[in-house]
Amino acid sequence: MFAITGITGQVGGAVARSLIAAGKGVRAVVRDADKGVVWARQGCEVAVAALDDAEALKKAFAGTEGVFFLLPPVFDPAPDFDEARRVIAAVREALTVTQPGKAVSLSTIGAQSQRPNLLQQHTLQEHALGTLPLPITFLRAAWFMENSAWDVASARTTGVIPSFLYPLDKPVPMVATADIGRVAAELLQESWQGKRIVELEGARLTPNDVAAGFARVLGREVRMQVVPRATWEALFRAQGMQNPTPRIQMLDGFNEGWIDFESDARATRKGTVPLESVLRELVARAA
Repeated sequence: MFAITGITGQVGGAVARSLIAAGKGVRAVVRDADKGVVWARQGCEVAVAALDDAEALKKAFAGTEGVFFLLPPVFDPAPDFDEARRVIAAVREALTVTQPGKAVSLSTIGAQSQRPNLLQQHTLQEHALGTLPLPITFLRAAWFMENSAWDVASARTTGVIPSFLYPLDKPVPMVATADIGRVAAELLQESWQGKRIVELEGARLTPNDVAAGFARVLGREVRMQVVPRATWEALFRAQGMQNPTPRIQMLDGFNEGWIDFESDARATRKGTVPLESVLRELVARAA
């Protein structure tokens, strides 16, 4: 039996589906019992637990062969990442008490960086959970191809996509969430000792590659247009963000190259889902 957090999202759902296809038992960890119904219909156990509730998590993780943990994304965090710290502390307590056979924790490209940025939530996660007395793997995934969901409307209506990544011909490691879920499920079924880090990418793609993919999918001309760096803070605040600095720092890290994998491309695990397949699904979903 494997306990899967974040199962209602793209990655957690992909992990669960991969395990079910392999004939493994799955316990869906959900905040709301109603959201567990669809998983119960597929034969899963359902545990109701908020990720900052250590006592509920202890019940959810008890007696499992392995746990998949996904830190909920917070794009506008408190200055001290208080939201992430509360969740990480609760998960650490629950794993310490229940001692599952193993754990796989979704992390990110660049989690090793000591420079302040939005992804430091995962640095905190790795530091806190990496000392647990159980086998744990941190799956450091590349930039999600599904981040392009934000670009569907502009690609379709104007053919011009605003890009915070630049230069437009600079490759960025990217990966599909389906590949993240598949690899996480594979890792949960492996045996190892202690802490390990696995880095995962699908392809190294430029913003221009993404525009070209949209052009093929939509059958129209699509191009990227750089959003000037000097406008970011005002733009993000106008969108409602209270603390845009970590997001800006993260984008700087990708653009300047200090957010990257520790290993070179030969050592990373590889996804198989191509960008165009992801874009076709995003476009169809938005129709």
